Amino acid sequence: MQDHESHFDLDAGDEPLCNSSSNRKFNDVSQAYLSRRGLMLGSVAATLAATFGTSAARANAAAAAESRPSSKLLGFDAIAPSVQDSVTVPKGYRTQVIAAWGEPITGSMPAFSTNASGADQGMQIGMHHDGMHFFPLDGSSADGLLVVNHEYIEPRFLHASYAGQPLSNSDVVIEDGVRNADHVLKEINAHGVSVFRLSRDEAGQWSVRQDPRNRRITGLTPMEISGPVRGSDLVKTKYSPDGVRVRGTLNNCAHGVTPWNTYMTAEENWAGYFRNVNQVDGKPALPREHARYGIRTGRSRYGWELAPGGADEYVRFDATPSGADPTRDYRNEPNAFGWMVEIDPFDPAATPVKRTALGRFAHEGVVFAPVVEGRPVVCYSGDDAQFEYIYKFVSGAPYHAASASGAILDEGALYVARFNDDGTGEWLPLVYGQGALTAANGFTSQADVLVNTRLAADRAGATKMDRPEWGAIDPRTGEVYFTLTNNARRSEKDRDAANPRVANEFGQIIRWTEEGGDHAAARFNWNMFLLAGDQDDSRDSRGNPLGAGATLACPDGLWFDADGRMWIQTDIGESAMYHGKLHAFGSNQMLAADPVTGEIRRFLVGPVGQEITGVVTTPDRRTMFINVQHPGATTSAEDFAAGTFSSNWPDGSGSAPRSATVVITRDDHGVIGA
Repeated sequence: MQDHESHFDLDAGDEPLCNSSSNRKFNDVSQAYLSRRGLMLGSVAATLAATFGTSAARANAAAAAESRPSSKLLGFDAIAPSVQDSVTVPKGYRTQVIAAWGEPITGSMPAFSTNASGADQGMQIGMHHDGMHFFPLDGSSADGLLVVNHEYIEPRFLHASYAGQPLSNSDVVIEDGVRNADHVLKEINAHGVSVFRLSRDEAGQWSVRQDPRNRRITGLTPMEISGPVRGSDLVKTKYSPDGVRVRGTLNNCAHGVTPWNTYMTAEENWAGYFRNVNQVDGKPALPREHARYGIRTGRSRYGWELAPGGADEYVRFDATPSGADPTRDYRNEPNAFGWMVEIDPFDPAATPVKRTALGRFAHEGVVFAPVVEGRPVVCYSGDDAQFEYIYKFVSGAPYHAASASGAILDEGALYVARFNDDGTGEWLPLVYGQGALTAANGFTSQADVLVNTRLAADRAGATKMDRPEWGAIDPRTGEVYFTLTNNARRSEKDRDAANPRVANEFGQIIRWTEEGGDHAAARFNWNMFLLAGDQDDSRDSRGNPLGAGATLACPDGLWFDADGRMWIQTDIGESAMYHGKLHAFGSNQMLAADPVTGEIRRFLVGPVGQEITGVVTTPDRRTMFINVQHPGATTSAEDFAAGTFSSNWPDGSGSAPRSATVVITRDDHGVIGA
């Protein structure tokens, strides 16, 4: 498979195009549907009817919207795009920066320094914050555990010795074919998840507190493999000959929160962390569970396998067969990644668990449908790569609040979505023995289906999507929303009146209602909530171009608060940010939307070169947390060598940029967004 460097439209770490199936692309379906129904050009009433049909919940929500001014839900004035190296919010709001990369939270509490050791980093908050959740202690809105994902790293900012060298944001230093072992340890420990206590003082200031529950979970933390893949030959390794354990979690993007109050972290673009240089007749010879996911055939993303000394924790990133069988090498190590990982934030001794029944792919995150006593647990997840799919898991056992635990996620059925031209959709089962998922087509078991989830979805006939990312569920209606961030590979043949863009630089948000209002249903009705873009090339849910206060590009993060506001975060990649058609959008931002009326207002813009991601409020909704990831990623190699960074956020005064969490409150202590 090709590495990301060969693709003009991918940033460092993005997954290469791996889907060569002939399944229909979502754009082919959506253009036929939108053109015929005129959905994006229709009236508000027609849009709502097409989206929700006769749903009583939708009718009630629409009636409620008609009886109140939309400003009651969105009670702030939209702010303008910005390229300032700061966090901008509406008048009447204030921000505070906390929990920056490198802040100590556990162990000997080593202070932040780019000279910190690899062991030090294992006791400090990780790099490049992403999805997160606030777990209140005793229901408090002033005291709780914040759990934060750390997606990836920029080695040039991580290591003090890299200063003065012309390095891009993904470069590492390799000397005589070897990487510095402590640098590798530091990089692995900067990945993963941070769990730490956070509280507010009487002056309204938030701070990280020492607490026995504070914890770092990294690329080295021992984890259990559960579900149908546990014990499979496909995950047996030298470290775990019985196929039940693995070390670490990587590229942790978005997240989910279970109905029993645990945290789910997603393993997204993990494939590039491994290599397999096996060849036959001078050509790469990868097994399908490597090839379909883009395992590299040269050096891995950070070259961790090049650490000297042959330490097992580093050797494992080389998945090239070298032993007599899989228990003598790490050919199966990549198969233990690409899962959703469950973490109990309240028990620092609890072993994280990889829930394999939810499928293996580039998980952006997971969103759980509201649970109903005695009914199955249902959750949704997107595969964040071009032309990949949207999935749904339905548990085999019913939910009972008194006894619910992660074990319910180990048995059930995984489905993949097919979007039909007429606005309907189907959930196609990915179950061994059903449809094309048989021995005759190369599948040997349910474990095989799950390790090869993408191939199973190809065979089932799923619809190719434009980078499915975060999902969210409207608490008032149960409708499911997913962001589709972009896809520059949309070709000329895809152009039509309903969506005239040759390449999908801007992205869109899709939504659907499950048949009969049952999230476990086999069918659904879908609709487009918005086509992102500038005022000349966008549509809101009413069919109108987005207003100046609502324009956005590359929707990514998505979350509903308890009042029904939908918060939308953007991720314009650093290679495209501030250039071409994307120049007008400035830095990445967060907007709030009323999904009933379709009104959208820009609420926040971040500093230079970053992605806005992760959003949650305290239970009283008067404090919001968001993350600023990779500020300064737009720093060129030449500027880095000169010590000139495109961002000095949050420390200012010529300092190197650091990912961090931002606290947002109102001057009048009111509800955020209201």
